Amino acid sequence: MSWGGFVKSVNRAGTTLMQKTGQIERTVDREFIEEEARYKQFEKETNALQKESKAYLEAMRAMTAAQARLASTIDTFYGAADRNSDGAIVGNAYKRAVDDLDTSVAVEFDGPYRTTVLEPVGKMCSFFPIINENISKREKKMLDYDAARSRLRKLIDKPSEDPAKMPKAQQENDDAKEVFDTLNEQLIAELPQLLDLRIPFFDPSFEAMIRMQVKFAEEGYEKLGGVQRFFAENVRDDYAGGQLDAQVEGVLQEMKDLSICGA
Repeated sequence: MSWGGFVKSVNRAGTTLMQKTGQIERTVDREFIEEEARYKQFEKETNALQKESKAYLEAMRAMTAAQARLASTIDTFYGAADRNSDGAIVGNAYKRAVDDLDTSVAVEFDGPYRTTVLEPVGKMCSFFPIINENISKREKKMLDYDAARSRLRKLIDKPSEDPAKMPKAQQENDDAKEVFDTLNEQLIAELPQLLDLRIPFFDPSFEAMIRMQVKFAEEGYEKLGGVQRFFAENVRDDYAGGQLDAQVEGVLQEMKDLSICGA
């Protein structure tokens, strides 16, 4: 920070302190306050959207990876008993289907999701530091204007014997007011425009995300549904007739009857 910047910071800190004690009047623009509050809410929601969008992709990867590990374990479990058994054949078919889904997420979901969802959201979030810098700049220019206005009013209430002080104070007030008004009006005009653009900006991303979710669900249904054809006919009939639960209970009871499983 330069010496001039340091002096301005000290002066602004002094102005802020004097405003808190009521010695200097603070400029209050209700319209700007309302627009800033709406913008801050939008910033908060968009940052949350970026965070959750990333978490969703990570969860998709984690889910398919965990499913692939589970399928591999099932395949090994059945294969260790009898590689040619019906269970081993179904387990292997399930593993192939799940591996295909895992690959599909990496190839067909990951890249498009980044392009159509994560990148647009990230682009919107990249604007916030610039906007916040302008809001901070407005606050500084407002303090400069408040301080200049206070000095002018003091000279009006108690004129100085130096005739050059009044014109100088008036010029400083006018210059500070012009700088502040320009930035203030710009923010009041453009913050609502930014918020009005958020829906058309995010609409394509939202639609793309839905389409990708639908495609993944359809592929999952198709691939996993195809595994059913490897089950024996009677297994499919028992499943449709609700008989599998009773069979599982019967097997569990046989396990409980074993001495090594007894209480």
